[in-house]
Amino acid sequence: MDMHGIDLNLLVAFDALLAERSVTRAAARTRRTQPAMSAALARLRALFEDELFVRSPRGLQPTPRALDLGGPISEALAQIRRTLEFTQRFDPAAASATFTLALSDHPAFVLLPGLVARIAAQAPGTALQVRGFSHRDHAEELLESGVAHAAVGVPAPWSASILTAPLFEERFVTVVRRGHPLAGKRPTLKRFLAFPHVLVSPEGDRRGLVDAKLAGHGLTRRLGLALPHMYAVPRIVAASDLIATVMAGVVAGPPHHAELRVLEPPLELPSVPFVLAWHRRNDAHPAQRWLRDAITEAAGAARAARPALSARRS
Repeated sequence: MDMHGIDLNLLVAFDALLAERSVTRAAARTRRTQPAMSAALARLRALFEDELFVRSPRGLQPTPRALDLGGPISEALAQIRRTLEFTQRFDPAAASATFTLALSDHPAFVLLPGLVARIAAQAPGTALQVRGFSHRDHAEELLESGVAHAAVGVPAPWSASILTAPLFEERFVTVVRRGHPLAGKRPTLKRFLAFPHVLVSPEGDRRGLVDAKLAGHGLTRRLGLALPHMYAVPRIVAASDLIATVMAGVVAGPPHHAELRVLEPPLELPSVPFVLAWHRRNDAHPAQRWLRDAITEAAGAARAARPALSARRS
């Protein structure tokens, strides 16, 4: 049989005729007119080369061929309905899937503890896979190719196929060890520049946001250490006289409270926004909508749980 000529609506009509044994009732069941159901029955007879339903005093009586078809067609329609319903809803408690996220280091540090806990509680059959990326083009490539379902990073000129939503912001703070000469009120710019600094540069250069701001004042700072790993900074600063200016979230955790002093930088530095990004083709997918909601909730919970960072932590 040539499957290209089969209209799914004909199978729906057949299923209704077999259940109702009446053209009128089958038409009402499928919300068709009686002439439309009669036309569907004529097409079914031509398709299967069988009378299928014969008129009798007790209504339409199915032929043996119709009875043979009834079970498989009803089962096939039920499977199609289940498939279509599944694509329109997502039950996290019953789901079995793996979600892949593209995360740079800081969003992974901020989001993953809460996100993993949420998934374990709400969707225990699912798993997370994290892909790192070093620049925006790489993140977009992961989304375009379908390797990653979502990405979190700083805003960028994404292509039109990538959708984004604000997620959280990080302000900059200056940190020194507890007994450091600057471990008091907000330092002056002169005293800020009197000590060697740590520069975090994943790209491996020796210039960052602080250096760009200082250059606007015709100033430079003395670098004592340049490294690509921001989460090594708290331990390094706690054991030296180095000064570091980092995103507040890097030093917000309890392990750093006793070892460091958090100060307001003597420069006006912009906050760093982070956005949630996903491909347009995934926008309406129920499972991925649930994932994006879980990420957003994890970001909100992380913000709420973070202790306030004052100009000086005593």
